[in-house]
Amino acid sequence: MLKLKSIPKIHLYLLLILLIMFIWSVIKADQLGIWFLEVIPVIFGTIIIIYTYNTFRLTTLVYILLCLDAIIILIGGHFGYGKVPLFNWFKDYFHTGRNFYDRFAHLIGGLAGAMTIREILLRKLDLNNMKLTIILVLGLVLGVSASYELAEGFVALVAGGAEAFVGLQGDIWDTHWDMFIALIGAISGLLSLSAIHNKSLALIRQTTKEP
Repeated sequence: MLKLKSIPKIHLYLLLILLIMFIWSVIKADQLGIWFLEVIPVIFGTIIIIYTYNTFRLTTLVYILLCLDAIIILIGGHFGYGKVPLFNWFKDYFHTGRNFYDRFAHLIGGLAGAMTIREILLRKLDLNNMKLTIILVLGLVLGVSASYELAEGFVALVAGGAEAFVGLQGDIWDTHWDMFIALIGAISGLLSLSAIHNKSLALIRQTTKEP
């Protein structure tokens, strides 16, 4: 059984922040049905992380990125991705023609996903070939992104409210852009955070005695 004292305070803070944001997100959500569909990944992701916390504890860096990604999803679910106020201001001020919050969400999602996948690959497969690791990470990020887009489209068709859930905002290339932006996020994460991530991995290997 997990002892509370064995959990780093920052992990508890992240969980508390996520809980507060979850409660805020559901209160007076723009469309409760759409909200539920949007936040399903957060619900299941949190359950998986808590369930595996004893057996496979991730680095704090990855937990922070996943928490940030979850918060962005919860904000999008609360307002509706095409109605987030700050990005509506950007839309009106810069005359962009659309609310770009969903693009921002996919960018952070790709970044958080890449670092999570990188950690799992390096710790579970003990990969030493960095080029192969990068290829696998980017390929899996694209695969997950494409799978989500397919699932999103299927659910929207079955449940109705396709436009509100999928959020094309009139752009026929929206799905392609979402996957491309996720890829950009993944590349950005690998370029900017790999060195910091390696230090975090070295630390967690010392504390868990992993190879």
